[in-house]
Amino acid sequence: MLAAAPLWQLTDADLTDALHSARRAEQAILVLQARLVHEAVNRGIPVAQGHRSTAGWLRSLLLLDPQPARDLTAQATALQHPNIRQVVLNGHADVRQAAVIATTLDTIPDDLATLDGPIDSAQIMQDAETAMIDLAGQLPAYQLRRVGERILDHIAPELADRADQTALARQEARARKRRGLTLSMPLNGTVRISGTLGIEDAAIVHAALHPLCQPDPKDTRTPPQQRVDALIDICRLALRTTELPVDGGEPPQLSVTVAYDPLTQTLGGGTTDSGQRLSAETTRRLACDARILPVILGGQGQILNAGRRRRNATGAIRRALHIRDRGCTFPGCDRPPRWTDGHHLWHWADGGPTNLDNLALLCRQHHQLIHDATAGWHIQLGPDQRPEFIPPPHIDPTRQPQRNLYHQRQ
Repeated sequence: MLAAAPLWQLTDADLTDALHSARRAEQAILVLQARLVHEAVNRGIPVAQGHRSTAGWLRSLLLLDPQPARDLTAQATALQHPNIRQVVLNGHADVRQAAVIATTLDTIPDDLATLDGPIDSAQIMQDAETAMIDLAGQLPAYQLRRVGERILDHIAPELADRADQTALARQEARARKRRGLTLSMPLNGTVRISGTLGIEDAAIVHAALHPLCQPDPKDTRTPPQQRVDALIDICRLALRTTELPVDGGEPPQLSVTVAYDPLTQTLGGGTTDSGQRLSAETTRRLACDARILPVILGGQGQILNAGRRRRNATGAIRRALHIRDRGCTFPGCDRPPRWTDGHHLWHWADGGPTNLDNLALLCRQHHQLIHDATAGWHIQLGPDQRPEFIPPPHIDPTRQPQRNLYHQRQ
C-alpha cells in the first residue's frame, strides 16, 4: 500500500508535495463522511436505530470517542453549503476553516437593509463569503475566526458599528443554545472538564469561585488547582442542602460500591455509580462520612437479597439495580444509573412484580423506544439474569440478542 511504501527515495520537494496531497485527500474523505452523515440524518437512521443524537449514533457505529463524534456531526452541518464544500474539495481550505466560514455567514444579521437605508444584503453575504474564502488561504482556523467576528469591518465598514449591536444580541441568543459542559472519559486517573458558557453565565461562575480562590502565601496550589477545588467545594455544599431535586428516585448523592472482605473485615477498592474505580484509601476516606448499606451478592454477581415489592423501584431495589446494571442497559448506551428509569419487563399494570428479576435500567430515550411497539425492540433477561435486547429484523435479520458492553463488569 502507498501508506506503507518506503519514503527514503523521495526528495525534499517530493516529500512536502506528498504531504500536501495526503492532507488534501484527508479533507476530501472528511467531506464525504460529512455528506454521508447528513444523508443518514435526513433519512432518520440514528433515531430508527435507537440513538438520541447523531453523535451517539456515530460513536456506536464507528466506535468513535465522544469528541471526534461531535466534530463529525458539526462538520456534517457546516459542509452543507455547496460553495464552502467545494472550497475544501479544491484544497483551498480544510474542514475546520470551512466550519468557521459557515459560522461567520450565519452571524451576519438578516435585517441589514433596516440598519442604514437600502442595502443589498445578498451582495454583502456574497462579499463576506468571498473574503473569508480568500483569507482561508492565509490564516489557520483560530485566526480566521477572529477576522470573521468583524467581517463587516472589511466588506461594509459603514454598517459595521450598527450591525455589531445586532450581532451581539444574536450572539447572546446563540450562546444560550450552545452552552454546555462535558466531562471526558477517565484517562490515567483524571477527567477533563470542558465547556462553553455565555458571558453572563461565566460571570456567575466566577463570582461563586472567587471567594474560595483568595491568594494565600501558605497555599502552594496553582490557580487552576484552586479553581477546581473551589468547584468541588461548591458541589459538596449543594449536596448537603435539601434544595436539589430528587435524582434516580433518591436524594442526590455520591454512590460507591465497595467490596467487603468478611475474613479481614476490611474495605477494598470502590466503584462509583458511573463505573469509575477508586483506590481502597479513597474508599475508606469516603466511608468515614457515609451511609453504608449492605447488599448480598451471589457467586456470579447476581443480587440475592435487596428491597421489597412496590410499583416504583426505589430504596434498596433501586440501589441493587445500580449495582447490577451500572447504567442504561440498552446496547451501546453510556448513560449512568442516575439518568435512568426502572423498566418492568412484565408490565406492572399487567401484574408484573417490582423485583430485580423483572426490572432493568433504561434511560428516558430507550425507555420510550422499548415501549414503542412499532420500533420492534424486545427486552428479556439472559441465562445469568442480566438484560439483553432482541433487535427488530430491519436492524438484524437474525435477531441475535445484544447486550450493553459499555457497563459490562470487567
